[in-house]
Amino acid sequence: MSITKLVRSNAFKPIPNFVRSSLRNACVESDQNTESPYKPRKHHILATNLILSYFEKGLVEEARSLFDEMPERDVVAWTAMIKGYASSNHNARAWECFREMIRQGTNPNEFTLSSVLTSCRDMKVLGYGRLVHGVVIKLGVEGSIYVDNALMNMYATCSATMDAACLIFRYIKVKNEVTWTTLITGFTHLGDGIGGLKMYKKMLMENEDVTPHCITIAVKASASIDSVTTGKQIHSSVVKRGFHSNLPVMNSILDLYCRCGYLTEAKRYFHEMVDRDLITWNTLISELERSNSSEALLMFQRFESQQGFVPNCYTFTSLVAACANIAALNCGQQLHGRIYRRGFNKNVELANALIDMYAKCGDVPDSERVFGEIAERRNLVSWTSMMIGYGSHGYGAEAVELFDEMVSVGIRPDRIVFMAVLSACRHAGLVERGLKYFNAMESEYRIEPDRDIYNCVVDLLGRAGRIGEAYELVETMPFKPDESTWGAILGACKAHKHTGLISRLAARRVMELKPRMVGTYVMLSYIYAAERKWGDYARVRKMMRMMGNKKEAGVSWILVENQVFSFAASDKACPSADSVYSVLGLVIEETREADFSLVQEPGT
Repeated sequence: MSITKLVRSNAFKPIPNFVRSSLRNACVESDQNTESPYKPRKHHILATNLILSYFEKGLVEEARSLFDEMPERDVVAWTAMIKGYASSNHNARAWECFREMIRQGTNPNEFTLSSVLTSCRDMKVLGYGRLVHGVVIKLGVEGSIYVDNALMNMYATCSATMDAACLIFRYIKVKNEVTWTTLITGFTHLGDGIGGLKMYKKMLMENEDVTPHCITIAVKASASIDSVTTGKQIHSSVVKRGFHSNLPVMNSILDLYCRCGYLTEAKRYFHEMVDRDLITWNTLISELERSNSSEALLMFQRFESQQGFVPNCYTFTSLVAACANIAALNCGQQLHGRIYRRGFNKNVELANALIDMYAKCGDVPDSERVFGEIAERRNLVSWTSMMIGYGSHGYGAEAVELFDEMVSVGIRPDRIVFMAVLSACRHAGLVERGLKYFNAMESEYRIEPDRDIYNCVVDLLGRAGRIGEAYELVETMPFKPDESTWGAILGACKAHKHTGLISRLAARRVMELKPRMVGTYVMLSYIYAAERKWGDYARVRKMMRMMGNKKEAGVSWILVENQVFSFAASDKACPSADSVYSVLGLVIEETREADFSLVQEPGT
């Protein structure tokens, strides 16, 4: 390897000063009278430093070329390469480099092993991690806190349980904050929030130092099990420990209140926060999108008035979903324009939200346009959103065609996709096509239909008047029929005026379940009235009155001057109800006059 070649190379600028000075000193004879504060170093040490500099700048290939030119490679050089690959997300190359190192007879040290374990974790390849664990035992390095923490992290991420990670944890004699945080994180990410909180409590009882990151994970564990009580206790300890100015901790607590449905506390806490960042705003806007979409849009207006805050893809995804929830097409179109101006139109998740928004607002052509713009980047959600949009508007043939196209390009459907295409077939009356997809779920894709799928197919058959087949499917389904199942049968009997044995059996079965949906009682009363069973009819109506429930009225939305108004039939709750009904009366009069004039036209 030529040191002069390294110095004169133009591929990397700037070279750090300590490397530059050492390289110059290596190229010339050392001058005893030099005033340079840097001492010459050996060539392989200089090359290792330069490799680290290359990785810091993202120049992975340059680092590898330099490494290949090195005539002497010690464990430090190998570790630099493995760590550099791991930090650059080139985990497969880090693993191959580790294997090459072992083959060439260089024993790894604790830093080498912790770096390659990080790559095994990120690749989620448990087999590789176990091989490294074997090397750890062979070399007798299992007492190193760096290696033990890396092993715990690898097992917690790659295993289906926390058993192996806990076993290593028990054998660690001196634990640090990374050890505890790794274990708590492992339990939380596996969905065992209770286990994570138990370890957090144990950590406190052993008087270990608690870091802000550890508190953030404990708060996430509380949110995962909807334990706002535990979250509030942690919140109190945050104030006590003086972490209330730590923004990541504060954001995690805000997220806890939002996830647990404590919106009032979340908003109060949000307004009390001294510092906020983009994550803070996104957390609250996302929760408002689920609970009060109009307020989410108003919150975004406040967000825009703040200096230094720029919305990102996550912000726009929540806002577009809010527009979809209240069918605010005009607002959604304005957001779409902003998305284009900021260059976010290539983001697939955001495009999926736009597809859903346009479909829910009744603008199927614009849904198709957005879907076409991401032709090269579509994922399963993209296809599903477009299928749901077609199905909800009665475009069953288009949904079926889209499903077939998706399968033809090699995307494997999941249960949600089948639910979407079956719903489209149900709304469009494509019975045979729907049954074909239903049968293909198990025979071709090894997907077991769940209760919702069965209920959808029962409704598909019932709407087509094939009530006998629907009842047979109910009797053979691997689940106990619920209220929705029998409600589909009753709805089919009502729609097709079927008053035979099946309607009576369905009525009896649904009454045994003590239904809670008002619509079920309405259909039952209709069945009894059609069969002139006035006693049963009166009993059902009495039960409805005792429940105190009414069938939920259909609600429509209208957008006026960027405000969304909702209304129902005979609705007088609107503040401008008098003016609305006055104008409506004029419209009715003009309609009647127009109809009368048409009748008077000769030849009509």
